[in-house]
Amino acid sequence: MFTRQFLIGVGGLLVLLFAASALYMYTRQYVPQKTVLVTTFEECVAAGNSVMESYPRQCRHGDQSFTESLGNTIEKTNLIRLYAPLPNGVIESPLAITGEARGNWFFEASFPIVLTDWDGRIIAQTIATAQGEWMTTDFVPFEATLTFTPIVNAYSNRGSLILQKDNPSGLPENDDALEIPVIIGRVAASSAETGCTLEARLCPDGSAVGRTGPNCEFAPCSSE
Repeated sequence: MFTRQFLIGVGGLLVLLFAASALYMYTRQYVPQKTVLVTTFEECVAAGNSVMESYPRQCRHGDQSFTESLGNTIEKTNLIRLYAPLPNGVIESPLAITGEARGNWFFEASFPIVLTDWDGRIIAQTIATAQGEWMTTDFVPFEATLTFTPIVNAYSNRGSLILQKDNPSGLPENDDALEIPVIIGRVAASSAETGCTLEARLCPDGSAVGRTGPNCEFAPCSSE
């Protein structure tokens, strides 16, 4: 037989559960729920929605579906293929770039590569070189190394990596390019982020100066 104290405890627990349930239902019905604005694939993922592992990937938010941008990778796959970096990957300097392209994408065994920021401004440029005989219509492996400095406090760290078909003729109809979206890493972008050591240099007048600037060099003495 249950004791009186036990029954009182059970009754109190039931009252608490009922009150919590009523509060939850009231909140769901009468308290405005925060609306998450989703307009892109990235925002859909950030909102906690599941991602379908298709190619390109897709994300569904409610009755909306968003597709990950791969640039024009699919459209150019029969002309040029990029193995690294991949679309929407985080890139850091120095960046190793590898892939393969048809021989007519090159001129004198090379073609230009450009990295632009969110606004389309050029951050860095380099040249890709063929790793084989390029006087062919077959695919030829290429390699390149791109060195760049991320823009500190940029509005967005998203940019574009553009692999341009070399066009010695200069005719617009011969222009072509593979363009993929990338995320420009902000690691070690400047001394403000990495910090300089706290060493000091003694000046002739007895004062001291510390390290400063992007290369963490000693500041000049006042007498200099």
